[in-house]
Amino acid sequence: MSLIHFNNENFDELINNGKVLVDFYANWCGPCKMISPILEEIGIEKDDVIIVKVDVDNNSDLATKYGVMSIPTMILFENGKEINKHIGFLPKDEIISLIENK
Repeated sequence: MSLIHFNNENFDELINNGKVLVDFYANWCGPCKMISPILEEIGIEKDDVIIVKVDVDNNSDLATKYGVMSIPTMILFENGKEINKHIGFLPKDEIISLIENK
């Protein structure tokens, strides 16, 4: 699947639809810029997860709701329930492990 950029109307609907990895990021964040192409690759390669990007500068209320204090923060949801969370940069294989909940 491809990456989805969040908008206010679709977030709750998105995270309630199977397995969803949400990347909380900011455009000025160096590690966020490094992780973005990795998430794009994973989005293309894996069809069992939806990857959603949420810009914390434009969606601070959502970042606050999920306790995002540092970026990048990735939260994995399954059918609306938070099942895994990681703060900071991860290489591709570790992101896949996070998604597979290993």
